[in-house]
Formats: sequence, C-alpha cells, structure tokens
Amino acid sequence: MRWTQTLAAVIAIPASLLWLTGCAVPALPDLGEVHIDRWATIKAADKDVGEILAAFNRAEESLHEENLDGIMALYSEQYKYHGLTKADLRKTWQELFAHYDHIASTHIFSRIRATASGKNPTAEIVCTGSLWGVSTDTGQRTIIDSWFYETHNMIYEDGAWRIRGHGAEEAPKVLPFGVAPHPFF
Repeated sequence: MRWTQTLAAVIAIPASLLWLTGCAVPALPDLGEVHIDRWATIKAADKDVGEILAAFNRAEESLHEENLDGIMALYSEQYKYHGLTKADLRKTWQELFAHYDHIASTHIFSRIRATASGKNPTAEIVCTGSLWGVSTDTGQRTIIDSWFYETHNMIYEDGAWRIRGHGAEEAPKVLPFGVAPHPFF
C-alpha cells in the first residue's frame, strides 16, 4: 500500500506542476545564437563548416539590426521551397520586421554534410531551432516559428554558403495535413 502511495505522489507532483504552468515550456530558449550539437555528425571540411556557421551568424546579426538585405544574403538566387521563391521570402521578412521587434533566432546543428563536387558545392544542415520576436501589437515575446530536425539545403554561390531550400530536394508543393512549411533559416 505504501509503495502505491509513493508512486502516486511521484506522478502527481510533476503532473500538477505541468498543469499549473499550462505546459507552456518553449521548445528552445531565445539564445540568438548558432551552435553545433556536441553529438553532431560532421561530414564536411573544417573550412566549409566555418563558412556555414559564419553565414548563419551574419544572418543573426542582420536580424538584430533589422537589416533585410543582410537576411536575404543568406538565401540563394535559386531558392525554392513549396512554391516560395527568394522574392516571396523577402516579403515575408518585411512583414515580420513590421510586426515584431527584437527578432532573434536559435539554431542547433545536429548534422552537417557538405559535398565538394561540381562547380557549386552543396551541403545539408540538419537543424533544430526557433525564431522569436516582440510583438508590436501586444509587447509580448512570441515564438514566431520553431523547427525540429529540419534540413537546410545549401549551395556555395558567389563566394558564400546560401540556403537553396529545405527538406527533401523535390519537396511537394502541397503539404500533408497538419504540416506547416518552414521557410525561415
């Protein structure tokens, strides 16, 4: 009898804490940084890894400065994802800057695989992250987007690594029910 009471208490205490907090635990903290997970699988030259990290860090700096051109520099001219183009992303980022202040992101890379073949090397980055901002309407810190093990397809273009798309190379234009596109970085 005493064992079952102990077990009930062990289950009840965390459950009541979750109930009290409303399960409102964000997926990732708002770090405003790019990290490589300590267990990450890296199949790329150190130079490529450094340049990929630098590209994402430049984009993060551009977020803090609300520098739209700086953000757009991360995207390839060939960018395509679920029918979205680089021009579409520009409009989306303009809207975000109009409705949010203090935008920041967090990126945790769990796999980096670069292929140096051909005229333009490519890379796949598996990333978990989040995008945050302060709503200009409510003044509240808000999760704008979050992603879990999303693949960023990159290409080395005009002297820098740039995002060409996300997920499968030939992603369908129509997503399955309950799946949202992740066009950010």
